[in-house]
Amino acid sequence: MSGSYDDSVGVEVSSDSFWEVGNYKRTVKRIDDGHRLCNDLMNCIHERARIEKVYAQQLTEWAKRWKQLVEKGPQYGTVERAWCAFMSEAEKVSELHLEVKGSLMNEDFEKIKNWQKEAFHKQMMGGFKETKEAEDGFRKAQKPWAKKLKEVEAAKKAYHAACKEEKLAISRETNSKADPALNPEQLKKLQDKVERSKQDVLKTKEKYEKSLKELDNATPQYMENMEQVFEQCQQFEEKRLRFFREVLLEVQKHLDLSNLASYKNIYRELEQNIKTADAVEDLRWFRANQGPGMSMNWPQFEEWSADLNRTLSRREKKKASDGVTLTGINQTGDQVSQPNKHSSLSVQSNTVQSVQSSYNPFEDEEDTGSTVSEKEDNKIKNVSSYEKNQSYPTDWSDEESNNPFSSTDANGDTNPFDEDTSSAMEVRVRALYDYEGQEQDELSFKAGDELTKMENEDEQGWCKGRLDNGQVGLYPANYVEPIQ
Repeated sequence: MSGSYDDSVGVEVSSDSFWEVGNYKRTVKRIDDGHRLCNDLMNCIHERARIEKVYAQQLTEWAKRWKQLVEKGPQYGTVERAWCAFMSEAEKVSELHLEVKGSLMNEDFEKIKNWQKEAFHKQMMGGFKETKEAEDGFRKAQKPWAKKLKEVEAAKKAYHAACKEEKLAISRETNSKADPALNPEQLKKLQDKVERSKQDVLKTKEKYEKSLKELDNATPQYMENMEQVFEQCQQFEEKRLRFFREVLLEVQKHLDLSNLASYKNIYRELEQNIKTADAVEDLRWFRANQGPGMSMNWPQFEEWSADLNRTLSRREKKKASDGVTLTGINQTGDQVSQPNKHSSLSVQSNTVQSVQSSYNPFEDEEDTGSTVSEKEDNKIKNVSSYEKNQSYPTDWSDEESNNPFSSTDANGDTNPFDEDTSSAMEVRVRALYDYEGQEQDELSFKAGDELTKMENEDEQGWCKGRLDNGQVGLYPANYVEPIQ
């Protein structure tokens, strides 16, 4: 297949494997997700710091008010001092919680903020440098293999089309032998057509096998290049996972203030839960479920079959155009998982941005010593912008603005079974030969039968008609003649 590689021609995805064209984008998106997760963790810590501050202020106000009431009340002596000890305890606990608030904001929050700034470098045109480097690396590694894959798809399509044409030519020749009115010259043309179609089958089959062999030879290098870029992404993600684990442990230490057994149990459990975080295990899971460890339905030679490549009726084509096109059907009956419907790679965050434009969730309130006002209670709560069930498209294109999975097929040809825009008036016709429908959407009739032609002949030599019993279907155009 000559010519330059055209990314605008999409290659249909037959599985959800990492090795499929464009499926590396899930790994690239993980970099952007890491930046958003830093924001989420900062939001989480900031909200907890606000709670600690409010609780400390409430304890102080409670202690001050009740200390005055007890001192001015009728209680006296040691019981009064014991009672007032509750207020002293509240004041000391209030100081501890203010220290917790300061540790969360001045240490943990700032540490995440600085690490995020050092790990992710924004570009002038938007996005992150790390994301672009990973995207470019995967695209460069995948581009040669994707080009050969498109050649395989085009060769397979040509081979299957030749097989179908051969079958049709043989059918026409067989039916013509039973027609005594057919002259030798017409019979010779049909025979020549059969011979040419057989030669086309051999040529297209040879080209199909050759292109598939070239794809197989290119696969080891393709896998090696993709593995190399993937490992770079793994190392970048490992740094974030280990950093998150370190920060969470530090937050746990700042929150653990009590010596009570119940509190100790709570924080011991929290520490154990945090320490169960294992970056190596997380990376191993990602490799097995989203990376090179996934199984792959590598392209194999597919013999043409009439059952799997039947002629679609116009009614079925209209329905098929509205849904997802199924390709690469296995004769073993195994179902191949379909990609997710197309969705934008970017996470919609306009709402969050509009909120942040008027309110910075990372700015701490000043320590005024007063209770939190209703205005503070009504501030917008920050929520996580990361969704785990988000689907990824699996497209391939050098230009992000293009949709590589458009309805255009691999070699740029249009669908020969597309609906003919010009419909003819219904015409009564008479069958010249017997015809037995090969597919469910084809009509069967005997020579001399009359039927109604509903649409003109298409590029493949088929017409749409209706039998007198009401059955509608396709039939060869040259098998009938108009009734005079």
